[in-house]
Amino acid sequence: MFLLAALMFAVTGFVSPEFHSSFAQSASGPVKILTLERAFPLDEPVELSELRARDRVRHARILLGGGNGGRQNSVGGVVDFPVQGSSDPYLVGLYFTKVKLGSPPTEFNVQIDTGSDILWVTCSSCSNCPHTSGLGIDLHFFDAPGSLTAGSVTCSDPICSSVFQTTAAQCSENNQCGYSFRYGDGSGTAGYYMTDTFYFDAILGESLVANSSAPIVFGCSTFQSGDLTKSDKAVDGIFGFGKGKLSVVSQLSSRGITPPVFSHCLKGDGSGGGVFVLGEILVPGIVYSPLVPSQPHYNLNLLSIDVNGQMLPIDAAAFETSNTRGTIVDTGTTLTYLVKEAYDPFLNAITNRVSQLVTPIISNGEQCYLVSTSISDMFPSVSLNFAGGASMMLRPQDYLFHYGFYDGASMWCIGFMKAPEEQTILGDLVLKDKVFVYDIARQRIGWANYDCSMSVNVSVTSGKDLVNSGQTCLNISTMDMLLKLFSSILLALLVCISLT
Repeated sequence: MFLLAALMFAVTGFVSPEFHSSFAQSASGPVKILTLERAFPLDEPVELSELRARDRVRHARILLGGGNGGRQNSVGGVVDFPVQGSSDPYLVGLYFTKVKLGSPPTEFNVQIDTGSDILWVTCSSCSNCPHTSGLGIDLHFFDAPGSLTAGSVTCSDPICSSVFQTTAAQCSENNQCGYSFRYGDGSGTAGYYMTDTFYFDAILGESLVANSSAPIVFGCSTFQSGDLTKSDKAVDGIFGFGKGKLSVVSQLSSRGITPPVFSHCLKGDGSGGGVFVLGEILVPGIVYSPLVPSQPHYNLNLLSIDVNGQMLPIDAAAFETSNTRGTIVDTGTTLTYLVKEAYDPFLNAITNRVSQLVTPIISNGEQCYLVSTSISDMFPSVSLNFAGGASMMLRPQDYLFHYGFYDGASMWCIGFMKAPEEQTILGDLVLKDKVFVYDIARQRIGWANYDCSMSVNVSVTSGKDLVNSGQTCLNISTMDMLLKLFSSILLALLVCISLT
């Protein structure tokens, strides 16, 4: 048995963004694998106006969001979400993954959302929900009466009495705990909470566990409105990774199934991709800034902004955190949004720095520049400076995006927008090409520059690096073959043990 375990670790001790199916060894919890897919095809352009509109909807959701994150002490296995997608505004899309719920299990495509807390999927009893999707995916409905393991959350359940800013707990006539979500664009969903089995493949300690599962609480949507009813971008629900007690992160980590930390590394090149991990990605040179306490989202204290080493004249009060202000790290937003007090000095500093080298131009109301050579040779570096002495260094491609060509020149536009509200929101444009670690246990976020096309090292226990992916990765077909082989060997060993 120990020989088998050693062999398994030798071939599986890594997590790779290239994998659609992979696994790793953990001494204290299983490793579960889900695959993220891109909502919009990479060859399907998106207009900037549509991008801003989607971000505005996203920000309304964030402003209404809530939750109550607390320190967790349990440490478990790792969940690896290989990512597809791009930060390019022309090719931007939402990210979704596949989950399996119920008995027999049904597969659902759900958006990954770090700005909300609840996993919800569409119920079979929903009368106005989309039945087709323009994303090229099949939509599915959760059949609560048809699941052998489904359970209701009653009105007397402590979950129902919990107060969430994003939901309104309510009781139905049949004693089911209901919820409703209302987003700032007028769209929304309503339904009721349920418990059922969530499925995953896992390795637990020295034993290979196939088709593992854990019960979770999630929402069953019976009503949708606004953009959620449109078929062009329809998916089966939303997968919340926020700080609230009902988020998947909190539910799994509180039972030791996953550690109280998650990470991501988003590729910034044209093909996009990357990896999203419920666990800690280990990279050299990572710097940390403390999370602002008592906030429902992943808020950081942004202190100042430097352009080409010079601090911008921004009143520090512009970045202070309150109920309506502050700086949020959000993978669901594509661009970056600065409050007016910071946006104007930033834009002026960039334009003044390059005005003699490029041709400034306004395109669709946005500040752009006609560039004849590489932007790296002309545009300055930018530093976002946070509490704890942690700075985020930005290259020109981290605050500019390519917006086509004009009069034979390459046109690059500022990817920092003026925030329509009072919150600064850091989106994928600045988050790409970096490892980000959301350390919920220690209430901090860390980051480091990284080539996200490479494999990553992941720690599955505190202070102990059990997963080393800095080696040649097995391909998917080889991985599947080894899984089947190990399953057969382990089953035979267990039968022998039981017979003796």
